[in-house]
Amino acid sequence: MTEIDVKQRILAANEAAAAEVRARYRGDGTLVINLISSPGSGKTTLLEKTVARLGGRLRLAAIEGDIATERDADRLRAAGIPARQILTGGACHLDARQVQGALADAAFPPLDVLLIENVGNLICPTSYDLGEDLKVALLSVAEGDDKPFKYPAIFSRARVTVITKVDLLPHVEFDIAAVKEQVSVLNPAGRLLATSARSGEGMAEWCGLLEELLAAKRAART
Repeated sequence: MTEIDVKQRILAANEAAAAEVRARYRGDGTLVINLISSPGSGKTTLLEKTVARLGGRLRLAAIEGDIATERDADRLRAAGIPARQILTGGACHLDARQVQGALADAAFPPLDVLLIENVGNLICPTSYDLGEDLKVALLSVAEGDDKPFKYPAIFSRARVTVITKVDLLPHVEFDIAAVKEQVSVLNPAGRLLATSARSGEGMAEWCGLLEELLAAKRAART
């Protein structure tokens, strides 16, 4: 019973912090995205290419979650947006209190889209609300097409699933149709996109979706 009570208190504190983050960005209509995937799926590269396409017309910033190093935040700063690194020191996910602290330290200017890149992991980050508007799950073709049913929690909760590195399809065994079927079973209302940051395939659709979601959030305020 004690272990359950501790977990409940931790999650309750996280939910309270998430609610504060969500309230912070509700009024100004900033879209907050929580990207979750395995390590090496291409989250940071996707964000770099997103900045290249949208940075001229949308105000973007990023929070990067990693166990160690500032490398991902440095990459996004080099791409031209403000970025704040959260170092978890071994923890396998971000929590909303860490996001609150990063926002206070970063003092970002007014934003259109806040991109939160979670620690590479398909399990732990799923349970933690960071105050986001939606979760986005990434799945690279190099990981195999069985992942949605093996890790159902994230693929059932993510409003968008992005298949990455589709330029590698000629070189790996990956059935996009099978992934679409699995995702549709787990999350019938979810969106699925196929992208390649290297070739640019699907990037216009991904960036268009972000603009669509931003417009929808702002329209809902009226």
